[in-house]
Amino acid sequence: MVTITEDAAKFINELLEKNSKVGYGIKVYLAGMACSGPQFGMSFQKEAKEGDNVIESDGFSFFCDDETKEVLDPCVIEFVDDPNFGTGLTIRDPNASDCSSCGGGCGC
Repeated sequence: MVTITEDAAKFINELLEKNSKVGYGIKVYLAGMACSGPQFGMSFQKEAKEGDNVIESDGFSFFCDDETKEVLDPCVIEFVDDPNFGTGLTIRDPNASDCSSCGGGCGC
């Protein structure tokens, strides 16, 4: 099961409010694969669509298809505020190891 940190939930609720999307949820989808693992995308979504799994969290829902849900299973959705990388959400797999196919830097 995916875990959503308290700070991430707060950020999402503020984001929904700022964008006049109160009552919407967040669609999480696989956007491709990189040497460091799956890459995800997120977008606003009003309600579940056919084939969506629904994950309830702190006043909003996450929607994802079966493939994305399987990949998200051990992941943590976190809020980050880093001067080098910006502010937003990140999806981290606590079981992932460093990238070895590109020399470990993962700057692919």
